[in-house]
Amino acid sequence: MKKVGIGLLGLGTVGKGVANIINNPNDRHPLVGELELVGVAVRNLQKKRDIIIPDSILTTNPIEIVTNPNIQIIVEVMGGIEPAKSLIIQAIRAGKSVVTANKAVIARHGEEISNEAKAAGVYVLIEAAVGGGIPIIEPLKQSLGGNQITKVSGIINGTTNYILSRMDKEGVDYADVLKDAQELGYAESDPAADVEGSDAADKIAILSGLAFGGSINRSNIPTTGINHLEAVDVNYARKLGYGIKLLAISEKDKSPSKTEGSQPLSIWVEPTLVPEDNPLAGVNGVNNAILVEGNPIGQVMFFGPGAGSGPTASAVVADILNIAGIQSMSEDNIFNLDPLLSAKSWRNCHIAEKKQITKKNYIRLIAKDSPGVIGEIGTIFGKKKISIESIVQFDVTDEEAEIVVITHKIQQGQLEEALLEIKNLSQVKRIAATMGCL
Repeated sequence: MKKVGIGLLGLGTVGKGVANIINNPNDRHPLVGELELVGVAVRNLQKKRDIIIPDSILTTNPIEIVTNPNIQIIVEVMGGIEPAKSLIIQAIRAGKSVVTANKAVIARHGEEISNEAKAAGVYVLIEAAVGGGIPIIEPLKQSLGGNQITKVSGIINGTTNYILSRMDKEGVDYADVLKDAQELGYAESDPAADVEGSDAADKIAILSGLAFGGSINRSNIPTTGINHLEAVDVNYARKLGYGIKLLAISEKDKSPSKTEGSQPLSIWVEPTLVPEDNPLAGVNGVNNAILVEGNPIGQVMFFGPGAGSGPTASAVVADILNIAGIQSMSEDNIFNLDPLLSAKSWRNCHIAEKKQITKKNYIRLIAKDSPGVIGEIGTIFGKKKISIESIVQFDVTDEEAEIVVITHKIQQGQLEEALLEIKNLSQVKRIAATMGCL
């Protein structure tokens, strides 16, 4: 059997993991032994690497990899938008299937890339783009295809989950844990994509498109990170029977659609209070977990390591094997695309306005310690038809008190209107924090 030629764009953490698997096929699936690493694009040929790669297959020109006739599958693990996007499209147009771990490119340009792949009759597989080593992309396309999916939610950023786990267990401040995470390699020197929620938003955009069948406008996803989270809120949440997780949530919106023929979706990323008995509450450290809800399956959870060389490389190689397996059964590498593996959009979807999102909320207010302040706050909530699940006063001093409110499920437009009025109360000094709540 002729070996399947693999071209690798990038030899960083994930790239090295992929190369190591391909070059060491013993005790793995037999098809791994039919893969051959033909070319690797790197930035610096002189860089010392802790992996043995023949100099003859290294190049600083990725076009050489994309156009090499001996390569059938391109593996893009460079990261970033460009030149990754352009190289993916060039590879497709050259008749090569692509495996990528690049959630930023797929979240923003997935539909364009999918259309190019369909026109060229090749695959673009993205299992490693979400959840690291957790198999979630393929199950959404295949195993759960017979379900009416209603909601996808979960913890899909390991860096923020590590930080929040430490803040919860040890009571330490965000800045201190972030510093530790950077020293341990869990967080980048510039952690903005993780801690500001952008990474999670990329991933939930991808999952939403697969779960609900339509292309998602990534830029419309309301996103709040953990970079302004205070330890006091973690402490109060624990006292109330909750933990705090950065959740990405996507669900069918039940409001009447203003866009005919298009499915409205409520999608958001936000620090969220999670009840202690919820399956997501026990997901700690750098682990990820994704809950999928639908009919008739009910609820299923996918759990595992969400990042790192080993888990992500595992997902990348799984996609390579899917393509290689089909090619190996086809004469002259001419094959019909598997309709499930090559799944593309089959419905129009749009993101509902933020004001339409319906959820429970946590609000922390700093107010003067004076009679009647809780009553005034409650009156405003009542006027806006907001039902309060609980209202608790913490840490009373001679001058001020901290008041924590948890609402029942309400539209966020109602909450915005109520908070505007509460801000204007003479007894309320400021609204210190707002978060979601399950």
